Amino acid sequence: NLIRDAMLEEAQAIHREDEALCAAIGHYAEPLIRDCSAVLTHCNAGALATTGIGTATAGMYLAHAAGHKFTVYCTETRPLLQGARLTAWELTAAGIDTVLITDSMAGQVMKEKRVQMVITGADCIAANGDAANKIGTYSLAVLAGHHGVPFYVAAPHSTFNLDIPSGDEITIEQRGEAEITEGFGRRTAPADVKTYCPAFDVTGAKLITAIITDKGIIQPVNEQNVSDLIAGTSQKQ
Repeated sequence: NLIRDAMLEEAQAIHREDEALCAAIGHYAEPLIRDCSAVLTHCNAGALATTGIGTATAGMYLAHAAGHKFTVYCTETRPLLQGARLTAWELTAAGIDTVLITDSMAGQVMKEKRVQMVITGADCIAANGDAANKIGTYSLAVLAGHHGVPFYVAAPHSTFNLDIPSGDEITIEQRGEAEITEGFGRRTAPADVKTYCPAFDVTGAKLITAIITDKGIIQPVNEQNVSDLIAGTSQKQ
């Protein structure tokens, strides 16, 4: 069947491309991870979210494979607990020392100097470097800035949309109330309570230390540097 064979070939090509993108991100991120005794990550931007070794986790996997010892603090990532259910599972399964915390504990962890960097993925990055990611990422960036902890975003070049000028133009999905009024199969909130449940938030470029991509590292994060790297007019190492 020609259509079936063509679809299979395309799927395999996408798989190989994604593996290569993750590996390239890991190449640039691994030295940063290697220099830390502990890092903090949010949601799931790992092997379970890609066909490779992930984006935010790529440097972790490579540093671990090289024998470097470090700890990953993993936020549970409310309300759907992707950090607890996915990231914590895959990192511990890989033998990486992992500590699970609630989202509200991140500030205390940084205050106690338990981590030397924060690294997250991104769902969309605007032309000026503003990055949309799972809800709670913006809060982590603000906390990291306050405590002097470098905040990194790891994403392939395909995550950038240069047609979107800034994060103000990124549409934020709103989720149903059940995500925050129910838990573990039962209602945990009053029946008449109102809810506000954005699935993502936007972290401004000024809060991001650098964006780690498959093409290199964007630092400082601004429209010119994003354009130079993503449009292919330069190769920043």
